[in-house]
Amino acid sequence: MEKIQIINQKTKISDAVKNCTHFDEFIKGVADIKRNIIALGGELHADSEAKLVENGSSSNDIWGFNIYWKKPTKKIAFESLINIKPKLGNKSMEIADKNVREKVEKIIVDLIEL
Repeated sequence: MEKIQIINQKTKISDAVKNCTHFDEFIKGVADIKRNIIALGGELHADSEAKLVENGSSSNDIWGFNIYWKKPTKKIAFESLINIKPKLGNKSMEIADKNVREKVEKIIVDLIEL
């Protein structure tokens, strides 16, 4: 069973990793740029997206990312299949819109202590 956690307050990445489905060196996540919350965990970004939609988010406001928390590769990658949103002008897995990307990054930095 997928373990996905909705995060709306500052959380250590080490705690999130313990409580969520993740891969060896990274964890998948999605951010709702309207509600300023994220969901971490799941095998697919779509799993976390579904969790946020069940919780009142709109798919148009949700963007995917990966957090690589182990040194020396500690970083955030803004790639996900759910980011392909042609109606919103995003035609690739990467978040192309600088403003959207900055919002996602701010939410992650505000909520996840790397």
